[in-house]
Amino acid sequence: MRRSLETALSIADLRSLARRTLPRFLYDYLDGGVEDETGLNRNVDAFAQHAFVPRYLRDVEEARGTTKLFGRTYEQPFGIAPTGFAGLLRPGADLMLARAAAGRGIPFILSGVSNTSLEDACHHGLRQTWLQLYPSKDKSIALDVIDRAARVGIDHLVVTVDIPVGSKRERDLRNGFGLPWKHNSRATMEALLHPGWLLRFLNNGGLPFFEDWRPYAGRQASPMQVANFVRTQSPAQVTWTDIKEFRRRWGGKLILKGIMHPDDARQAVGHGVDGIIVSNHGGRQLDRAASSLTALRAVRAAVGSALPVMMDGGVRRGADVALALCFGASFVFVGRPTLYGVAAGGKKGATKAIDILADELLRVLRQVGVREVGELDTSLLLASSRPEVGLLPS
Repeated sequence: MRRSLETALSIADLRSLARRTLPRFLYDYLDGGVEDETGLNRNVDAFAQHAFVPRYLRDVEEARGTTKLFGRTYEQPFGIAPTGFAGLLRPGADLMLARAAAGRGIPFILSGVSNTSLEDACHHGLRQTWLQLYPSKDKSIALDVIDRAARVGIDHLVVTVDIPVGSKRERDLRNGFGLPWKHNSRATMEALLHPGWLLRFLNNGGLPFFEDWRPYAGRQASPMQVANFVRTQSPAQVTWTDIKEFRRRWGGKLILKGIMHPDDARQAVGHGVDGIIVSNHGGRQLDRAASSLTALRAVRAAVGSALPVMMDGGVRRGADVALALCFGASFVFVGRPTLYGVAAGGKKGATKAIDILADELLRVLRQVGVREVGELDTSLLLASSRPEVGLLPS
């Protein structure tokens, strides 16, 4: 039986729905990694290497997922990671994701290559929205984006640091998908075979803008011209000198996304960063990178309790969120799960993904005998899961 959004039981079900909904070139963009995709698979497989040892005969009737982060209380210990090009999967997807997050009391990180502007996100009352910054080759652009974010009241800036060079995403290369845009007959046929997606795409005016980049490409620039302008500005080299400048410029919470090495984490503390997101970019940058979960353990050990250490990458179940928290994550972000949802069913699909993870997490909490996510630690894991093996040298 083909599942519908209403009968989807897992993130895997939402993934299948997204695959049916999207043309092949877009599904491959969403689902794929780089080169052999060993890094992508390593992220997911890392969670499967660990097992809980449940504690029973405890009162867990009132178990809950509420979590404090940067002085705010969120309904769950996870939020939505920044995911670019979402508006190609479904028109308005960025705002759909933001509204789904707001409706469930969790944070949402607006991508640096979103198809809605940071001003529009805040205009719609989405004040739980954080902003991802992709530094630009023209430094004045990045600094202006920071100033724009401050003016509209965004108070969490997430600087992505793990793209010193463009990656070799072979699925995209085979499909001719990327910047600059290339039209080909196979992509056209795929679009025609997915009339629902095609109708939404055409009714929304076709190719969407990268709205936050639009002012710098010129107000008269077409979506294609804006996209090509983004390609001239990114990837950009980012150094600790830039982080110092961003820290001076930005008065809110400054978070570095893409830190993997414990020595870099220590340097982040020294540069006055407020938080770290351990991430290998979802297996989309360096195929032989360590899994985010493995790097998390090393980074947490390096910085101790000096600042919040978050993570993303490979999360497909509520149990994965719980495992990351056991290994010291202050918070967890998910990318593909909510993208599968929004591609399959818009805001309703994104909310479905959040609810699936939240329900699974609550079941795990009660199974392992804890009522608060703060009680999760390695004492609840099988002994072979506890040793800090594979930590990088300091």
